[in-house]
Amino acid sequence: MSWRRGDGGVARRWVLLLCTGSFFLGLLFTDRMWTLPEVTEVARPNGRREKEDELTAGDCNSAKVNVKRDYREILQTQDTHHAVWTLDKTIAKLETELSAARTLQESFLNGSPVSEGHKGSDSTGRQKYLMVIGINTAFSSRQRRDSIRNTWMPQGIKRRKLEEEKGIVIRFVIGHSAISGGIVERAIKAEERKHGDFMRIDHVEGYLELSGKTKTYFATAVSLWDADFYVKVDDDVHVNIATLGQILSNHVKKPRVYIGCMKSGPVLSDKDVRYYEPEHWKFGDQYFRHATGQLYAISKDLATYISINKRVLHKYINEDVSLGAWLIGLDVEHIDERRLCCGTPPDCEWKAQAGNTCAVSFDWKCSGICDSVENMQWVQNRCGESEKSLWISSF
Repeated sequence: MSWRRGDGGVARRWVLLLCTGSFFLGLLFTDRMWTLPEVTEVARPNGRREKEDELTAGDCNSAKVNVKRDYREILQTQDTHHAVWTLDKTIAKLETELSAARTLQESFLNGSPVSEGHKGSDSTGRQKYLMVIGINTAFSSRQRRDSIRNTWMPQGIKRRKLEEEKGIVIRFVIGHSAISGGIVERAIKAEERKHGDFMRIDHVEGYLELSGKTKTYFATAVSLWDADFYVKVDDDVHVNIATLGQILSNHVKKPRVYIGCMKSGPVLSDKDVRYYEPEHWKFGDQYFRHATGQLYAISKDLATYISINKRVLHKYINEDVSLGAWLIGLDVEHIDERRLCCGTPPDCEWKAQAGNTCAVSFDWKCSGICDSVENMQWVQNRCGESEKSLWISSF
């Protein structure tokens, strides 16, 4: 039996063999080159699989990553706060230096007397002080000044030692008379030559000008002495310097501090009463909280602020109200310290016996010690701290 050729001349048996061989060869080739994927792989698209892989890896390390991220954020926050604090201190220092130079220049140009020890001082290399105590006084208050010199204010070498060793400066603050070269001016110059404890400022004296005098005092003091605090006190008030220094030293690290006996009271609109407020309509019925005027202290940054802005700070008739108004809109810490407004004996005496020595004593009804010339020594004897306590105190 023979195989017949096709029309093309190819034997039919060869065609059949070729077809069969090609079929099996194709099966073999397909089996080797194409392996079916796993069912799980087919069910998950590539994008979803990548996300699940990322989530699986993230679950293992998420806690560690979050801790590192939180730690970095804390460090960055701390670094930012430190940078802001450093910048704030630098700006305050530059403002103080600028204010000091400007005030000294104005003093020279206006012919206002400046203490000999500070005429040549500049803003660099100055001694650092704890506080400058400015005692507000008038031309007619010679006896009040002497009562203070004989009681709580050190004299001569002791006063200089107080400045050098304890960083405490004390001066009677007074401006000049409206009549240049008059008898009161000559009397003050003679008293200054004898005691050397005045701070003369560019201000025309007058009771209704106390707000302006207070403003000029702070501006001048911050230009002359680099202190942590600047204190204003009246010349009919008793002060325990060591106790005052201890109180203020507790707040040295605070940048903007306003310390005093904080009070509030009715705004007086009757022209015939004491402490009448001509601008009463601005306040309503009650004053805002502010320190009583017998004694208060402000930190260096606030004294610098007053010095820089003294030309635009409004002066009310009452100087304690004026100071409170200048500071009320600022980021200032108001500290109500009741040891700065004790009464005269027996009040301050009882408190001293109880171990709570007063820094300041006066009579509220007199806005100072009643008949202070006669009674200052009495208050000193009953409520004054020992002289030794001032020299052994560490501020």
